[in-house]
Amino acid sequence: MLKTDKVVTRFAPSPTGFLHIGGVRTALFAYFWARKYNGTFILRIEDTDKEREVPGSIQQIQNSLQWFGVAWDFGPDKASPDWGSCIQSERLDVYKKYADILTKKGLAYPDPYSEEEVASFRETAMAEKRPFLFREHRPENFDIWDGSRPLRLKVPEIKRYTWYDEVRGELSAGEEMVDDFILIKADGYPTYNFAHIVDDLEMGVTHVMRGEEFISSLPKFLSLYDALGVTYPKFVTLPPIMGPDGKKKLSKRDGSKDALEYDADGYLPGALRNFLSLIGWNPGGDRELFFDEKELIEAFDLCGIQKSGGAFNEEKLKWMNKEHMEHSFTSQEKEQYVISALPNRDIDVVKKLVPTIFERIHNKVEIVAADEAGEYDWAFGPITYEAELLKWKNDDSAAAAQPRLQHALQLLQNADFSTPDTIKSLLWPYAEEIGKGELLWPLRVALTGRERSPDPFTVAYVLGKEETLARIQTACDKI
Repeated sequence: MLKTDKVVTRFAPSPTGFLHIGGVRTALFAYFWARKYNGTFILRIEDTDKEREVPGSIQQIQNSLQWFGVAWDFGPDKASPDWGSCIQSERLDVYKKYADILTKKGLAYPDPYSEEEVASFRETAMAEKRPFLFREHRPENFDIWDGSRPLRLKVPEIKRYTWYDEVRGELSAGEEMVDDFILIKADGYPTYNFAHIVDDLEMGVTHVMRGEEFISSLPKFLSLYDALGVTYPKFVTLPPIMGPDGKKKLSKRDGSKDALEYDADGYLPGALRNFLSLIGWNPGGDRELFFDEKELIEAFDLCGIQKSGGAFNEEKLKWMNKEHMEHSFTSQEKEQYVISALPNRDIDVVKKLVPTIFERIHNKVEIVAADEAGEYDWAFGPITYEAELLKWKNDDSAAAAQPRLQHALQLLQNADFSTPDTIKSLLWPYAEEIGKGELLWPLRVALTGRERSPDPFTVAYVLGKEETLARIQTACDKI
């Protein structure tokens, strides 16, 4: 495809729940493809199932995509001067126009049966172990459609359909997959099968990207394209996002949650965008990190989309988030990131802890979890421990540590506590002289009361001179 060709893509979620990351990936691929060719990307809201609509979900969808950096040219907040609203419930007159076209061509008719009659037809087919096909019960004479009954498509030709998918190649389905389906429901709202094709036609969509669950419905869609006498768009079937084991589709338990929850968990939009893009798409080579959206757009190509699903690897997502933070955060942004995760802790102390915390975590969830586990308690208040914990493994008793701690106390009396390195420069020669563990172990315990903690130089810097000297003296007194 030449870059001068006009590309129009769309992402068309239903507001029946909050947007999850599977939907986000579909939006990203459609967005990348449109931007790659300076085309148009549309956010369309398919809200014709009013009974299942969740209040607030339209705004959540917009907020989620905006957080990911996906900018639409037309959407629920921006109608087109050519074809109008991007919200299906505001386009009922458009669907009525196309329904009338099909009716006049003799390719649509009002459903003459009750729900009970249709159920009876279905039960008979099941009992006879054959597929239920509504077209076998199509009336010979059609009444005029007045809107009181559902309107069905009369399949223009019962045949085997073959079509080309940009990812899967040539696909086909037998005539048993072609049937008369409902276009307009009795409540006046169109079905998905009808509305999305009308909208794609009206909006000039050139590439339809969606999940593999729609493959079985393609013969129906193609029969409607044929009934309308229009050219098919290009179909791009995206592979599913699988759970960590790669055996089943991603579930909420595995990580398929509200997209904005990742924001609350401390993931950067660029990192998650990078991560999702590589599930089911291979840019070629070994490259995995794309810090710039422009690089992703330039690299993206339909030929790189894979047929099989890709696993949601949370450890890889954490790694990517860490890399993106290290690449993009200033020291001030790191500081604010940690502070926002510990809103109830002393800010001045937290600021000193930032380098220590940041080197160990991948997201805010880990900061909160470490804090709840008490890993930072030594920095914010009194500590308790038994004197025996001061004993180094090579010592006969904790008493052996007392003269070493006393000497460390003397060295630190006039120390510069402006950085961990200035503290280390005073203590390190003595530690090397007597044995590093012999000094650093009891010093760590004296300052934190813990067997595991940051190195004692960092701890002393966080605590400050006065508190550091006081804790070492307390340890000597314990012994």
